[in-house]
Amino acid sequence: MPAPMKAAVFVEPGRIELVDKPVPEVGPNDALMRITTTTICGTDVHILKGEYPVARGLTVGHEPVGVIEKLGRAVVGYTEGQRVVAGAICPNFNSYAAQDGAPSQDGSYLVASGRCGCHGFKATAGWRFGNLIDGTQAEYVLVPDAQANLAPIPDGLTDEQVLMCPDIMSTGFAGAENANIRIGDTVAVFAQGPIGLCATAGARLRGASTIIAVDGNPHRLDIARQLGADVTLNFNDCDVVAEILKLTGGRGVDAAIEALGLQSTFESSLRVLRPGGTLSSLGVYSTDLRIPLDAFAAGLGDHRINTALCPGGKARMQRLMNVLASGRVDLGLLVTHRYRLDDIVDAYDLFAHQRDGVLKVAIRP
Repeated sequence: MPAPMKAAVFVEPGRIELVDKPVPEVGPNDALMRITTTTICGTDVHILKGEYPVARGLTVGHEPVGVIEKLGRAVVGYTEGQRVVAGAICPNFNSYAAQDGAPSQDGSYLVASGRCGCHGFKATAGWRFGNLIDGTQAEYVLVPDAQANLAPIPDGLTDEQVLMCPDIMSTGFAGAENANIRIGDTVAVFAQGPIGLCATAGARLRGASTIIAVDGNPHRLDIARQLGADVTLNFNDCDVVAEILKLTGGRGVDAAIEALGLQSTFESSLRVLRPGGTLSSLGVYSTDLRIPLDAFAAGLGDHRINTALCPGGKARMQRLMNVLASGRVDLGLLVTHRYRLDDIVDAYDLFAHQRDGVLKVAIRP
C-alpha cells in the first residue's frame, strides 16, 4: 500500500487533530497538489468551534499553494512539478450559476424550509475545500476540475507572497470592486483583519484618493497605512462615525467596506455613507441584520448594498498574482507566524485566540 499522508481533520467541536489518511486517487479531471504552504482562516476557526458544520474526519483548510504531483489524463496545459495555486472557491464552470456569470455561487441553492420551518440559503456555493471535500491542511490535496482552477505561480514570487491569493486577497479585492470605487473617491474600511487589509489595498488600487481604515488594534492600523490607508481611526479612542463625518465635511464617504460581520460595523458603515453611495459587505453574519431607518434614509437614499463571496478560478488567481508580480502591493507582510504541519494544533490555538499580534500563519508540511 502507498504511504499515507498527514492531514488536519475535524474530529468534534473544539478538536482538530493531525492524522494519517490515504493520498487521494486522481480522476481524469483532477490534479494532485503537493502542498508546500497553506494557512488557517477565520472560517476554519468557526469549524473548529462547531459554529460551521462539516463532516467529522474531513480534512480542513482551503488555501493551497503547492506543486503539481500528478495530473488527470484530461487536464492539459500544465506539467507535473509546476508551482501552482488554486482558489478557495473552485467552481467547475459547468453549473447554471457559473454559466450565468456567478461562478462563486456554483452549488448554492435556496432551501424552502429547514428543521425549524424557516426559509434559508444553503451557503456551500463553490466552496468545496475543507467544506464538502477534503481540504488543504495536509501534505496533499486533490484539486477538482483542475483545468479551470489551477493557476501557475509566476517566477520570482514566493509561497508567502501568493498565500493570500486563494481566499484573503480575492475576497478583500472583491470588496473593493463591489464598492464601485471611482478615481478620487473617499472610502472607509471597517475592520483591518487580513480581509479588511486586502480591501484597503484594493481600494488604493481602484483609485480612491482618501482611504479611512477603522480598527481597534494599533498594529493592524499601522499595516493598513503600509497598504494604502491615508487616515486610521481606532474605535477605542474616538466616535468613528462622528469622526468620519467630520473628515468628509458631513457629506459622508463614497463607499464603505464592512469586513467583520457584526451588526455594529454594518450599521456604522451605513451611517457614514453618503446618499447614492455603496456599502460593500464582506462580513459573514451569524444573526439577522437590522437596517436603521434613519441611516437608510427610509429607503430613499439611493444606497447600494453589495455582498461578495471570494471569486475563484484560474483567471482570477492569475490576475491577483499579476498584481503581486508588478510590485504594486506586497501581502507577504500579512504572514506573521510560521508553523510546521506537525504543529498545526498549536497554530490553531494561537490563531483562534489571536495572540502575539497574529495576522496569518504559514503552515508548511
